[in-house]
Amino acid sequence: MKARDAYLSVLKSFKDKEEIKIITGVRRCGKSSLLELFVEYLLASGVPETRIIRMNFESLRFSHIQNYMDLYRAVSALISGTEKHYILLDEVQMVENWARAIDSFRVDFPADIYITGSNSRLLSSDFATMLGGRCVEIKMYPLSFKEFLDFNDFESDAGMERKFESYLKYGGMPGIVQYNFAQDQINPVLEGIYSTIVLRDVVERNAVGDQRLLQKLVLFLADNIGSLVSPNSIGNAFVREKELQIGGKTKPPAGKTISSYIEALESAYIFYGVPRYDIRGKEYLKTLDKYYIVDTGIRNILLGYRDVNRGYLLENIVYFELRRRGYDVSVGKVGETEIDFIAVKPDEKIYYQVSESIRDEGTRKREIFSLQSAKDNYRKVILTMDRSFVNSYEGIEVKNLLDFLQE
Repeated sequence: MKARDAYLSVLKSFKDKEEIKIITGVRRCGKSSLLELFVEYLLASGVPETRIIRMNFESLRFSHIQNYMDLYRAVSALISGTEKHYILLDEVQMVENWARAIDSFRVDFPADIYITGSNSRLLSSDFATMLGGRCVEIKMYPLSFKEFLDFNDFESDAGMERKFESYLKYGGMPGIVQYNFAQDQINPVLEGIYSTIVLRDVVERNAVGDQRLLQKLVLFLADNIGSLVSPNSIGNAFVREKELQIGGKTKPPAGKTISSYIEALESAYIFYGVPRYDIRGKEYLKTLDKYYIVDTGIRNILLGYRDVNRGYLLENIVYFELRRRGYDVSVGKVGETEIDFIAVKPDEKIYYQVSESIRDEGTRKREIFSLQSAKDNYRKVILTMDRSFVNSYEGIEVKNLLDFLQE
């Protein structure tokens, strides 16, 4: 099992700190494997196995644990003495009112607690209030391109662009690595992951009354990554395309219903909404967001393998790379001009434009103009698949996208 060093180092840095470590992310992105790696680290550090309590609530071994009292009793029975115990709980959201048990572990025992979950409601305001802020979220994603290169074995003559094509095509779910790019095996695996996400983390955990509408919505968002949309515009698109017919008539779905379904998809970490930020007005806009899908491999099994809207696919890759690097990301708006991404940390701000190629003068001028419209001195970068000896235009940096992804 290969290590996800970036995530493992974070867990190590929080070892024995009082905060509860909450690892979140889409199902099958590697959260359970990360806990296994952390257990190996604990054992290698001299922690006795008897002081490591590990439970995965997707296993039938723990199906008898249904609520917080069951969880409290089960864990308490494994704690003895006054030495610190390490409690690692996988997919804890499957236990009813689990947060009450977690809070009690923190109060009653010398415990270092790590939990994972595949639903963002794990971090509800009620839970945060109960813990009084004593928790830290570690956001996990499928493999980055750099990790993808490390996890996979490639033919000796495979160039970097060919490797990147494989990444675009199959995505970064760690579980597909073992199939060595065999599409006839990878497809069923990705279909199974998608079905599990939708059924367990969307339909079963939310009031989804119209699964057909949900499926149409997923396909729409997957086909329109990087495009500005709203619940009403999506509903109008369904009407125009006659996607939802009842009794021979097209029925427009309620914007509130679409909004709730989008929220459910975001809660399951399959789509990520990106707000727009008005750079001049210095405020977030309340209308029209963009959405990106957590894994391009899942997108391809939904829509079919096709090389269309490639620019949006590249945007999708860059968005998640920025998230992995710890940036808050928004879409920039300056008047009628748009900047693909504003990446912000407490001490840093960078503007990014993503373009497959800027060799065409018109395209290059358009991308430069978008970045120049932000009248400030923050870094401005164009990411492109081009390779050129020119690394800046009018003070704007130009980077090869593949080099950027491997930094």
